[in-house]
Amino acid sequence: MHVEIWFDVVCPWCYLGKTRFQRALESFEHREEVTVTYRSFELDPFADSTQTLRTVDVLADKYGMSPAQAEDAQRQMEQRAAADGLDFKMADLRSGNTRDAHRLIHLAADRGLQAELADRLFRAYFTEQASIFDRDSLTELAVEVGLDRDEVLAVLASDHYADAVQTDEEMARVLGATGVPLFVIDRRYGISGAQPAEVMTQALNQAWAAAVGASA
Repeated sequence: MHVEIWFDVVCPWCYLGKTRFQRALESFEHREEVTVTYRSFELDPFADSTQTLRTVDVLADKYGMSPAQAEDAQRQMEQRAAADGLDFKMADLRSGNTRDAHRLIHLAADRGLQAELADRLFRAYFTEQASIFDRDSLTELAVEVGLDRDEVLAVLASDHYADAVQTDEEMARVLGATGVPLFVIDRRYGISGAQPAEVMTQALNQAWAAAVGASA
């Protein structure tokens, strides 16, 4: 069974959804038969790659909130994350272009380290408040999970994997995705948003039963 997860590394709901999915997968009887692919979805593909902005200001502008409302929304997100065992520190977050991060996640996929890099980038951004936008920081995070430094630097110095990021995003549009996280099982079952682990487990069981029935 194949699960594809469309996400962005600056999306708090994606980190929460990924955590809940992992919990669901751990309780799934046939988890050894499941492969997972992380697919790119840039929340702001046109973000300036040369600067970052305060996330609270980006939220306020995007959703027509006051700064106080945006700050309150961030505090509520921290509380939701804490309920799932995640330590979000959102007060001083900054937003920026995530294309390079997604390109490295595709490199990591080719080296069998995709989930590890996705996890590391999430934790760096939301818990450690480390930059996942500048190339020096991205390089260190990628090397930390086991990627080759020279290969990482070569990818970042080129446009390698940019076409893979674009392909993922085109697939998302074909599937009708307007936001993330989006979980797609065997291209037949979709889960939109950071649903509870129980909902995801139910979807996994349903997809497994359908696959077994189709092969019988």
